[in-house]
Amino acid sequence: MKILAFDLSSGQGSIALSRVTEGSSDESIEMREWPNDRQSSAPFFSALDQIVRKHGPPDLIVVGLGPGSYTGTRIAISAAIGLETVCSLKLCGVPSICAMSRESDYAVIGDAKRATFFFARINQNQIAGPLELLSQPEMQGRIGEITVPVYTADYLPQFDRVQQCFPRAVHLCFLAQSGKNIAHPPLEPIYLRTPHITSPTNA
Repeated sequence: MKILAFDLSSGQGSIALSRVTEGSSDESIEMREWPNDRQSSAPFFSALDQIVRKHGPPDLIVVGLGPGSYTGTRIAISAAIGLETVCSLKLCGVPSICAMSRESDYAVIGDAKRATFFFARINQNQIAGPLELLSQPEMQGRIGEITVPVYTADYLPQFDRVQQCFPRAVHLCFLAQSGKNIAHPPLEPIYLRTPHITSPTNA
């Protein structure tokens, strides 16, 4: 079985192809990562094209759903839907923040803009409870209450104990095989706030 996974939700783009031979526990993985310039998706599409040409269409596509860069996540979802449509493939999504470590228990924080930060607890590779939006003092208190590792894909030096790391496509492959946290189409980015839509006014 070939699983193709990619994530563009953070400052590091990541793509991986995992091949598991039926009847064997052996797994081969090809992975590429690059600085994810949110102004250009050319490195992503170049890596995607090279891997698909080299290995052929996968059996399953797994895409990271964030939270994180809305634009990057939408590009990743759109690319996955395009491959699904053209090649008649299976498609699923996994929260990107569940793919930051092979550890099964940790916390993730991130910049939610508007002077707020999001907090998520990952337990057994799944989001435990709702995503919380906290002020900086509230976040400092929350970090002080927990003993598990705390990760962020953003640059947040104001918070002690926080380690910067990024979602990795290779972890998305692992989660897809485990069957945890799987979202099925139609896929949408994970929103930190309810999307606000302004209807046009009549002239």
